[in-house]
Amino acid sequence: MNKFREIYQRVYMFCFYKFAGLLRWREPELLEGDKPLELIPFKIKELNLNKCLVVLDPVIEQLGLSTSLTNSLIKNDIEYVVFNKIEPNPKIRDIELGVKLYQESFCDSIIAFGGGSTMDTAKAIGARIARPNKSITQMGGLLKVGKNIPTLFAIPTTAGTGSETTIAAVVTDEVTHHKYAINDLHLIPKYAVLDPTLTVGLPKSITAFTGMDALTHAVEGYISKSVPKKYRLLAEEAITKIFENIIKVYDDGSNIEARREMLEASYKAGVVFTRVGLTYVHPIAHTLGGLYNVPHGLANAVILPICLREYGKSVHDKLAHLADITNLTNDNMTKEEKANAFIEKIEELNNYMGITRKFDIKEEDIETMIKWAEKEANGAYYPPVILYEKDIEKIIREIMN
Repeated sequence: MNKFREIYQRVYMFCFYKFAGLLRWREPELLEGDKPLELIPFKIKELNLNKCLVVLDPVIEQLGLSTSLTNSLIKNDIEYVVFNKIEPNPKIRDIELGVKLYQESFCDSIIAFGGGSTMDTAKAIGARIARPNKSITQMGGLLKVGKNIPTLFAIPTTAGTGSETTIAAVVTDEVTHHKYAINDLHLIPKYAVLDPTLTVGLPKSITAFTGMDALTHAVEGYISKSVPKKYRLLAEEAITKIFENIIKVYDDGSNIEARREMLEASYKAGVVFTRVGLTYVHPIAHTLGGLYNVPHGLANAVILPICLREYGKSVHDKLAHLADITNLTNDNMTKEEKANAFIEKIEELNNYMGITRKFDIKEEDIETMIKWAEKEANGAYYPPVILYEKDIEKIIREIMN
Protein backbone atom coordinates (compact mmCIF):
# COMPACT_ATOMS: atom_id res chain seq x y z
CA MET A 1 0.00 0.00 0.00
CA ASN A 2 2.78 2.42 0.93
CA LYS A 3 4.52 1.81 -2.39
CA PHE A 4 1.42 2.69 -4.42
CA ARG A 5 0.85 5.71 -2.22
CA GLU A 6 4.43 6.89 -2.73
CA ILE A 7 4.16 6.48 -6.50
CA TYR A 8 0.92 8.49 -6.51
CA GLN A 9 2.48 11.29 -4.43
CA ARG A 10 5.60 11.42 -6.58
CA VAL A 11 3.57 11.63 -9.78
CA TYR A 12 1.35 14.33 -8.25
CA MET A 13 4.34 16.36 -7.03
CA PHE A 14 6.18 16.02 -10.35
CA CYS A 15 3.13 17.25 -12.27
CA PHE A 16 2.44 20.03 -9.80
CA TYR A 17 5.97 21.45 -9.99
CA LYS A 18 6.00 21.18 -13.78
CA PHE A 19 2.73 23.16 -13.78
CA ALA A 20 4.18 25.64 -11.27
CA GLY A 21 7.01 26.34 -13.69
CA LEU A 22 4.45 27.72 -16.15
CA LEU A 23 3.05 30.27 -13.69
CA ARG A 24 4.00 33.95 -13.74
CA TRP A 25 6.45 34.11 -10.85
CA ARG A 26 7.81 37.48 -9.79
CA GLU A 27 9.83 39.06 -7.04
CA PRO A 28 8.96 42.27 -5.23
CA GLU A 29 10.53 45.48 -6.45
CA LEU A 30 13.21 46.48 -3.96
CA LEU A 31 13.19 50.12 -2.83
CA GLU A 32 16.86 50.80 -2.25
CA GLY A 33 18.91 53.78 -1.13
CA ASP A 34 20.59 55.35 1.91
CA LYS A 35 17.17 55.94 3.51
CA PRO A 36 14.88 53.43 1.76
CA LEU A 37 11.89 54.04 4.05
CA GLU A 38 11.67 57.58 2.71
CA LEU A 39 11.07 56.20 -0.79
CA ILE A 40 7.71 54.72 0.18
CA PRO A 41 5.71 58.00 0.22
CA PHE A 42 7.00 58.87 -3.24
CA LYS A 43 5.98 55.47 -4.56
CA ILE A 44 2.53 55.85 -2.95
CA LYS A 45 2.05 59.19 -4.71
CA GLU A 46 3.34 57.78 -7.98
CA LEU A 47 0.71 55.04 -7.79
CA ASN A 48 -2.06 57.56 -6.91
CA LEU A 49 -2.88 55.77 -3.67
CA ASN A 50 -4.73 57.68 -0.99
CA LYS A 51 -4.65 55.93 2.37
CA CYS A 52 -2.55 53.10 3.84
CA LEU A 53 -3.28 50.51 6.46
CA VAL A 54 0.00 50.22 8.38
CA VAL A 55 0.14 46.72 9.87
CA LEU A 56 2.55 47.09 12.74
CA ASP A 57 3.98 44.80 15.42
CA PRO A 58 3.10 46.45 18.79
CA VAL A 59 6.55 45.71 20.21
CA ILE A 60 8.19 47.34 17.18
CA GLU A 61 5.87 50.33 17.72
CA GLN A 62 6.81 50.58 21.41
CA LEU A 63 10.52 50.46 20.56
CA GLY A 64 10.01 53.42 18.24
CA LEU A 65 11.37 51.59 15.19
CA SER A 66 8.36 52.58 13.11
CA THR A 67 8.68 56.31 13.83
CA SER A 68 10.87 56.91 10.79
CA LEU A 69 8.18 55.42 8.56
CA THR A 70 5.21 57.24 10.08
CA ASN A 71 7.11 60.55 10.19
CA SER A 72 7.92 60.14 6.51
CA LEU A 73 4.25 59.48 5.70
CA ILE A 74 3.15 62.54 7.70
CA LYS A 75 5.84 64.74 6.14
CA ASN A 76 4.58 63.82 2.67
CA ASP A 77 0.88 64.21 3.54
CA ILE A 78 0.13 60.49 3.18
CA GLU A 79 -2.91 59.42 5.18
CA TYR A 80 -2.63 56.21 7.15
CA VAL A 81 -4.20 54.23 9.95
CA VAL A 82 -2.32 51.79 12.21
CA PHE A 83 -3.40 48.22 12.89
CA ASN A 84 -1.28 46.68 15.66
CA LYS A 85 -3.31 43.66 16.81
CA ILE A 86 -0.42 41.34 15.97
CA GLU A 87 0.75 38.33 17.91
CA PRO A 88 3.05 35.38 17.17
CA ASN A 89 1.22 32.81 15.04
CA PRO A 90 -1.46 35.32 13.91
CA LYS A 91 -5.06 34.34 14.57
CA ILE A 92 -8.00 34.55 12.20
CA ARG A 93 -9.96 36.74 14.62
CA ASP A 94 -7.23 39.41 14.54
CA ILE A 95 -6.99 39.28 10.77
CA GLU A 96 -10.74 39.96 10.57
CA LEU A 97 -10.27 43.01 12.82
CA GLY A 98 -7.67 44.27 10.37
CA VAL A 99 -10.05 43.72 7.45
CA LYS A 100 -12.73 45.71 9.26
CA LEU A 101 -10.36 48.61 9.99
CA TYR A 102 -9.17 48.65 6.36
CA GLN A 103 -12.73 48.84 5.07
CA GLU A 104 -14.03 51.35 7.61
CA SER A 105 -11.03 53.63 7.05
CA PHE A 106 -11.38 53.49 3.24
CA CYS A 107 -7.80 52.34 2.74
CA ASP A 108 -6.45 51.35 -0.66
CA SER A 109 -3.02 49.94 0.21
CA ILE A 110 -1.15 48.11 2.97
CA ILE A 111 2.25 48.60 4.57
CA ALA A 112 3.56 45.64 6.62
CA PHE A 113 6.23 46.70 9.12
CA GLY A 114 7.60 43.93 11.32
CA GLY A 115 8.51 40.26 11.40
CA GLY A 116 6.91 37.20 9.87
CA SER A 117 3.69 37.40 11.88
CA THR A 118 3.15 40.99 10.76
CA MET A 119 3.75 40.04 7.13
CA ASP A 120 1.40 37.06 7.41
CA THR A 121 -1.31 39.22 8.95
CA ALA A 122 -0.97 41.88 6.24
CA LYS A 123 -1.11 39.32 3.44
CA ALA A 124 -4.14 37.60 4.95
CA ILE A 125 -5.91 40.96 5.31
CA GLY A 126 -5.11 41.63 1.66
CA ALA A 127 -6.47 38.23 0.64
CA ARG A 128 -9.76 38.90 2.44
CA ILE A 129 -10.05 42.32 0.80
CA ALA A 130 -9.45 40.73 -2.61
CA ARG A 131 -11.93 37.92 -1.93
CA PRO A 132 -14.55 39.34 0.47
CA ASN A 133 -16.87 36.37 0.00
CA LYS A 134 -14.21 33.83 0.95
CA SER A 135 -13.14 33.06 4.51
CA ILE A 136 -9.52 32.63 5.56
CA THR A 137 -10.18 28.92 5.99
CA GLN A 138 -11.54 28.62 2.46
CA MET A 139 -8.38 30.22 1.07
CA GLY A 140 -6.04 27.86 2.94
CA GLY A 141 -3.90 25.72 0.67
CA LEU A 142 -2.72 26.39 -2.87
CA LEU A 143 -3.81 29.10 -5.33
CA LYS A 144 -7.21 29.83 -3.77
CA VAL A 145 -7.00 33.64 -3.70
CA GLY A 146 -6.80 34.15 -7.44
CA LYS A 147 -7.15 37.95 -7.44
CA ASN A 148 -4.82 40.88 -6.89
CA ILE A 149 -4.62 42.06 -3.30
CA PRO A 150 -4.19 45.76 -2.48
CA THR A 151 -0.73 47.17 -3.16
CA LEU A 152 1.47 45.75 -0.40
CA PHE A 153 4.73 47.27 0.85
CA ALA A 154 6.78 44.86 3.01
CA ILE A 155 9.36 46.14 5.50
CA PRO A 156 10.97 43.28 7.45
CA THR A 157 12.43 44.01 10.87
CA THR A 158 13.87 40.51 11.26
CA ALA A 159 16.29 38.60 9.05
CA GLY A 160 14.61 35.26 8.86
CA THR A 161 11.12 34.71 7.56
CA GLY A 162 11.67 36.00 4.03
CA SER A 163 7.96 36.87 4.02
CA GLU A 164 8.69 40.04 2.07
CA THR A 165 9.19 37.83 -1.01
CA THR A 166 6.99 34.76 -0.48
CA ILE A 167 3.57 33.59 -1.65
CA ALA A 168 2.60 32.41 1.83
CA ALA A 169 0.57 33.80 4.70
CA VAL A 170 0.65 31.43 7.67
CA VAL A 171 -2.35 31.70 10.00
CA THR A 172 -3.74 29.89 13.02
CA ASP A 173 -7.36 28.97 13.65
CA GLU A 174 -7.81 29.97 17.29
CA VAL A 175 -10.66 27.46 17.70
CA THR A 176 -8.99 24.30 16.35
CA HIS A 177 -5.38 25.54 16.86
CA HIS A 178 -4.64 24.36 13.33
CA LYS A 179 -1.80 26.38 11.79
CA TYR A 180 -1.71 26.40 8.01
CA ALA A 181 -0.73 28.53 5.02
CA ILE A 182 -2.55 30.44 2.32
CA ASN A 183 -0.30 30.07 -0.73
CA ASP A 184 -0.95 32.21 -3.77
CA LEU A 185 1.20 34.23 -6.18
CA HIS A 186 -1.03 37.24 -5.59
CA LEU A 187 0.27 37.44 -2.00
CA ILE A 188 3.82 38.32 -3.07
CA PRO A 189 4.37 41.93 -1.91
CA LYS A 190 4.61 44.51 -4.65
CA TYR A 191 7.48 46.36 -2.97
CA ALA A 192 10.04 45.47 -0.30
CA VAL A 193 12.50 47.49 1.77
CA LEU A 194 15.59 45.81 3.24
CA ASP A 195 16.97 48.19 5.87
CA PRO A 196 19.50 46.55 8.26
CA THR A 197 19.21 49.43 10.76
CA LEU A 198 15.71 48.18 11.61
CA THR A 199 17.12 44.86 12.87
CA VAL A 200 19.78 46.31 15.16
CA GLY A 201 17.65 46.36 18.30
CA LEU A 202 16.44 42.77 18.09
CA PRO A 203 16.80 40.63 21.23
CA LYS A 204 19.33 37.81 20.91
CA SER A 205 16.64 35.14 20.98
CA ILE A 206 14.77 36.70 18.03
CA THR A 207 18.03 37.07 16.12
CA ALA A 208 18.72 33.38 16.70
CA PHE A 209 15.23 32.08 15.88
CA THR A 210 14.76 34.15 12.74
CA GLY A 211 18.27 33.43 11.48
CA MET A 212 17.71 29.70 11.83
CA ASP A 213 14.34 30.11 10.13
CA ALA A 214 16.12 31.58 7.09
CA LEU A 215 18.64 28.75 7.15
CA THR A 216 15.81 26.22 7.21
CA HIS A 217 14.17 27.86 4.19
CA ALA A 218 17.40 27.69 2.19
CA VAL A 219 18.29 24.12 3.19
CA GLU A 220 14.79 22.72 2.68
CA GLY A 221 14.54 24.40 -0.69
CA TYR A 222 17.98 23.12 -1.68
CA ILE A 223 17.21 19.47 -0.91
CA SER A 224 13.78 19.48 -2.57
CA LYS A 225 13.46 17.17 -5.58
CA SER A 226 12.82 19.91 -8.12
CA VAL A 227 15.35 22.76 -7.90
CA PRO A 228 16.31 24.72 -11.06
CA LYS A 229 19.94 25.86 -11.13
CA LYS A 230 19.08 29.51 -10.45
CA TYR A 231 17.43 28.66 -7.14
CA ARG A 232 20.07 26.09 -6.19
CA LEU A 233 22.72 28.82 -6.47
CA LEU A 234 20.59 31.29 -4.51
CA ALA A 235 20.19 28.71 -1.73
CA GLU A 236 23.96 28.16 -1.63
CA GLU A 237 24.54 31.90 -1.35
CA ALA A 238 21.99 32.21 1.45
CA ILE A 239 23.39 29.28 3.43
CA THR A 240 26.96 30.57 3.09
CA LYS A 241 25.96 34.06 4.24
CA ILE A 242 24.07 32.70 7.25
CA PHE A 243 26.91 30.44 8.37
CA GLU A 244 29.32 33.39 8.09
CA ASN A 245 27.15 35.98 9.85
CA ILE A 246 24.60 34.50 12.26
CA ILE A 247 27.02 34.26 15.19
CA LYS A 248 28.32 37.75 14.40
CA VAL A 249 24.85 39.29 14.72
CA TYR A 250 24.03 37.11 17.73
CA ASP A 251 27.15 38.28 19.57
CA ASP A 252 27.01 41.88 18.35
CA GLY A 253 23.58 43.07 17.26
CA SER A 254 24.99 46.45 16.20
CA ASN A 255 27.13 44.93 13.42
CA ILE A 256 25.38 46.64 10.50
CA GLU A 257 27.28 44.84 7.75
CA ALA A 258 26.52 41.43 9.23
CA ARG A 259 22.88 42.49 9.69
CA ARG A 260 22.78 43.49 6.02
CA GLU A 261 24.20 40.11 4.98
CA MET A 262 21.57 38.30 7.06
CA LEU A 263 18.76 40.34 5.51
CA GLU A 264 20.02 39.52 2.03
CA ALA A 265 20.34 35.84 2.95
CA SER A 266 16.80 35.80 4.33
CA TYR A 267 15.49 37.42 1.16
CA LYS A 268 17.29 34.93 -1.09
CA ALA A 269 16.13 31.98 1.02
CA GLY A 270 12.57 33.31 0.73
CA VAL A 271 12.87 33.45 -3.06
CA VAL A 272 14.12 29.85 -3.06
CA PHE A 273 11.46 28.18 -0.99
CA THR A 274 8.71 30.25 -2.61
CA ARG A 275 9.66 28.75 -5.95
CA VAL A 276 10.72 25.18 -5.08
CA GLY A 277 8.87 24.40 -1.85
CA LEU A 278 9.92 22.91 1.48
CA THR A 279 10.06 19.44 3.04
CA TYR A 280 8.78 18.12 6.39
CA VAL A 281 10.49 20.55 8.78
CA HIS A 282 8.00 23.37 8.33
CA PRO A 283 4.84 21.21 8.47
CA ILE A 284 5.94 19.70 11.80
CA ALA A 285 7.00 23.13 13.07
CA HIS A 286 3.59 24.53 12.18
CA THR A 287 1.92 22.00 14.48
CA LEU A 288 4.02 23.27 17.39
CA GLY A 289 3.11 26.85 16.58
CA GLY A 290 -0.60 26.11 16.32
CA LEU A 291 -0.98 23.87 19.35
CA TYR A 292 1.61 25.38 21.71
CA ASN A 293 2.43 28.83 20.28
CA VAL A 294 6.09 27.85 19.87
CA PRO A 295 7.98 30.53 17.89
CA HIS A 296 8.27 29.33 14.32
CA GLY A 297 12.02 29.85 13.93
CA LEU A 298 12.70 28.05 17.20
CA ALA A 299 10.68 25.02 16.06
CA ASN A 300 12.46 24.96 12.70
CA ALA A 301 15.90 25.19 14.32
CA VAL A 302 15.25 22.13 16.47
CA ILE A 303 13.51 20.02 13.82
CA LEU A 304 15.86 20.74 10.88
CA PRO A 305 18.84 18.57 11.87
CA ILE A 306 16.55 15.75 12.99
CA CYS A 307 14.74 15.69 9.64
CA LEU A 308 18.03 15.85 7.72
CA ARG A 309 19.21 12.73 9.53
CA GLU A 310 15.87 11.04 8.89
CA TYR A 311 16.21 11.65 5.14
CA GLY A 312 19.41 9.59 5.21
CA LYS A 313 21.46 8.93 2.10
CA SER A 314 18.88 10.59 -0.17
CA VAL A 315 20.37 13.97 0.86
CA HIS A 316 24.02 13.00 1.34
CA ASP A 317 25.20 14.34 -2.02
CA LYS A 318 23.55 17.72 -1.57
CA LEU A 319 24.52 18.15 2.07
CA ALA A 320 28.08 17.07 1.28
CA HIS A 321 28.29 19.83 -1.33
CA LEU A 322 26.93 22.37 1.15
CA ALA A 323 29.55 21.21 3.67
CA ASP A 324 32.26 21.66 1.01
CA ILE A 325 31.29 25.22 0.08
CA THR A 326 30.99 26.25 3.74
CA ASN A 327 34.48 24.90 4.52
CA LEU A 328 33.42 22.12 6.88
CA THR A 329 35.26 19.28 5.14
CA ASN A 330 38.55 17.86 3.97
CA ASP A 331 39.50 15.63 1.04
CA ASN A 332 39.63 12.47 3.17
CA MET A 333 35.95 12.58 4.17
CA THR A 334 33.25 10.47 2.54
CA LYS A 335 30.01 12.06 1.35
CA GLU A 336 28.20 10.68 4.39
CA GLU A 337 30.81 12.16 6.72
CA LYS A 338 30.54 15.50 4.94
CA ALA A 339 26.74 15.43 5.20
CA ASN A 340 27.01 14.67 8.91
CA ALA A 341 29.46 17.55 9.32
CA PHE A 342 26.88 19.91 7.82
CA ILE A 343 24.15 18.63 10.17
CA GLU A 344 26.50 18.89 13.14
CA LYS A 345 27.23 22.51 12.19
CA ILE A 346 23.51 23.30 12.48
CA GLU A 347 23.43 21.65 15.91
CA GLU A 348 26.55 23.59 16.89
CA LEU A 349 24.83 26.88 15.98
CA ASN A 350 21.75 25.87 18.01
CA ASN A 351 23.87 25.00 21.04
CA TYR A 352 25.87 28.24 20.85
CA MET A 353 22.71 30.34 20.75
CA GLY A 354 21.03 28.43 23.58
CA ILE A 355 18.26 26.92 21.45
CA THR A 356 16.36 24.22 23.29
CA ARG A 357 16.07 20.68 21.92
CA LYS A 358 12.81 19.64 23.55
CA PHE A 359 9.20 20.82 23.79
CA ASP A 360 6.34 19.97 26.15
CA ILE A 361 4.16 17.98 23.77
CA LYS A 362 1.04 16.23 25.04
CA GLU A 363 0.66 12.58 24.19
CA GLU A 364 -2.93 13.11 23.11
CA ASP A 365 -1.85 15.72 20.53
CA ILE A 366 0.59 13.51 18.63
CA GLU A 367 -2.02 11.96 16.34
CA THR A 368 -3.31 15.40 15.36
CA MET A 369 0.24 16.68 14.77
CA ILE A 370 0.98 13.75 12.47
CA LYS A 371 -2.22 14.30 10.49
CA TRP A 372 -1.65 18.04 10.04
CA ALA A 373 2.04 17.68 9.15
CA GLU A 374 1.47 14.88 6.65
CA LYS A 375 -1.40 16.70 4.95
CA GLU A 376 0.65 19.88 4.48
CA ALA A 377 3.88 18.22 3.36
CA ASN A 378 2.41 15.65 1.02
CA GLY A 379 0.01 18.09 -0.57
CA ALA A 380 2.33 20.98 -1.42
CA TYR A 381 6.00 20.01 -1.27
CA TYR A 382 8.47 17.81 -3.13
CA PRO A 383 10.65 16.31 -0.35
CA PRO A 384 13.69 14.09 -0.98
CA VAL A 385 11.88 11.12 0.58
CA ILE A 386 8.28 10.46 1.53
CA LEU A 387 7.75 10.19 5.27
CA TYR A 388 4.83 8.25 6.67
CA GLU A 389 2.93 8.41 9.96
CA LYS A 390 5.49 6.33 11.86
CA ASP A 391 8.37 8.45 10.55
CA ILE A 392 6.72 11.73 11.55
CA GLU A 393 5.83 10.27 14.95
CA LYS A 394 9.49 9.30 15.44
CA ILE A 395 10.57 12.90 14.79
CA ILE A 396 7.90 14.31 17.12
CA ARG A 397 8.93 11.96 19.93
CA GLU A 398 12.56 12.95 19.46
CA ILE A 399 11.70 16.60 20.26
CA MET A 400 9.31 15.67 23.07
CA ASN A 401 10.16 16.21 26.74
